[in-house]
Amino acid sequence: MALDKMDENDWKYHGEGNKSLVVSHVQHSRVLRLLKYPSEDAENTQRTTEQAFQHILNIVEYNRNVMKPLLGEKYVHSGEVVKLPLDFVRQLSLKVQQERPELRCDKVMDTFSGCGLCLPNLTHLSPCHFGDHRPPLCVEIKPKCGFLPFSRHVTKECKRKVCRFCMHQHFKLANGKWNRLSRYCPLDLFSGSKQRMFVAIKHLLEEPQNNLKIFKGGELIYSCKDDAKQQPDLNELVQHLWPYFHHSNGLYNGHQSSKAVFNEFIQVICGALLGSGDSSRSGEPRKVQLAESRSVCEASPLHRELLRSGNHGLPKDSVLAKILQVQMLDNLDIEGVYPLYKRVEQYLEEFPKERNRLQVDGPYDEGFLEKVKTCPSEDDGSIEYAVGKVLQYRVAMTAKDCSIMITFAPCGEDEKLQANLEIQPPKPRFTYSVSILDLDPKPYDSIPHQYKLDSKIVNYYLRSTTSAQDLPTSNHYKDRQDCTLLFHPIE
Repeated sequence: MALDKMDENDWKYHGEGNKSLVVSHVQHSRVLRLLKYPSEDAENTQRTTEQAFQHILNIVEYNRNVMKPLLGEKYVHSGEVVKLPLDFVRQLSLKVQQERPELRCDKVMDTFSGCGLCLPNLTHLSPCHFGDHRPPLCVEIKPKCGFLPFSRHVTKECKRKVCRFCMHQHFKLANGKWNRLSRYCPLDLFSGSKQRMFVAIKHLLEEPQNNLKIFKGGELIYSCKDDAKQQPDLNELVQHLWPYFHHSNGLYNGHQSSKAVFNEFIQVICGALLGSGDSSRSGEPRKVQLAESRSVCEASPLHRELLRSGNHGLPKDSVLAKILQVQMLDNLDIEGVYPLYKRVEQYLEEFPKERNRLQVDGPYDEGFLEKVKTCPSEDDGSIEYAVGKVLQYRVAMTAKDCSIMITFAPCGEDEKLQANLEIQPPKPRFTYSVSILDLDPKPYDSIPHQYKLDSKIVNYYLRSTTSAQDLPTSNHYKDRQDCTLLFHPIE
């Protein structure tokens, strides 16, 4: 990519989150991630230039030196910092402005620093030619936390029974963030049970919120609508998927064909999430197993017998297992971490020059990772223990907020592929890649906010479920006419 010959017409709007905007190249498999600021801060050019460069450099170093060793080389792409011509950035900002969702326009793209993060476009496959005319499909899932807290510091018993995501749904509904409760439960996705995973993905399709996006040929085809009151169109999605799975039921004949298409589509996703990526391993794969008390959420709409049946677990090298292991670095819960944060703060008030040595703000190098890995298991009252646990919590929070990108495309009949790169439901055959993204470091000074938010979520959940007598139950499945799809064989 020749940085001195950048043309805004070679780039198109790809998407954005709370803190950055992404554009993709129209020909090459690359994306640029550019920071955003509140409108009132945008003209503070000196501050934003320095902050932008350090912010993006921190993301790159954190991905390369911390998350990649923990999650695996094959899953993490750290990217590179690039300095872009300011005229290009300003013209690009004008070009993409009309494509941005209205709800995101409270912030503006950084047009002063010229700093950006260059990454591979994970909605494409590399190499992108597989002898098949159908473009690749890409599913982006934000799975959230996959276990119940097991810390002795937890003070509310409901946190040991209902997962954070399911509780947070009630709080977001009350605050107007969403208009409908999602029935997705992360513990079902992380269970390793194909039936529970199937239902979890089905619920994401029904109510994607900001936890599911689907791309075709690099173009977004399915996600939560900008207008939260409007549900996404599953019928439109099945038309996009039909060319990939039409063998399953011959000619399209409405409801039954849609069920068959979605069934195989979900099976392909499950296969990628459970794949180990190790074609040399023989025999049964090693499993990452959670105790039943930490892997079953009472708010899941699944029948209790299905939740507790079988002893599944995740293949040790699967992307879900890797993420779950990093999430579980949070073994104290925010209720146990917050007092340690206050211990660190008190120490830094007395010894402010120690801040760099303790690396609470970085740099995110091998020394930071060593502190995360070697933190003592028991509290000896030391500042090193407190810092180590705070750093572990921050890394775990990154894993709890990451996204998984699964990109797959049909193979030609005569393609020769590695066994670990194939998904083989009865028909057809797909090649795929799996990546983990959204791995930004969580700020050290966000811990007090997380502590207060946790209390708000739990207290609101207790009030709302008690007042409405809305205790978690599977009964509201009974009025669903499509529930037979839930237990479709997935072997």
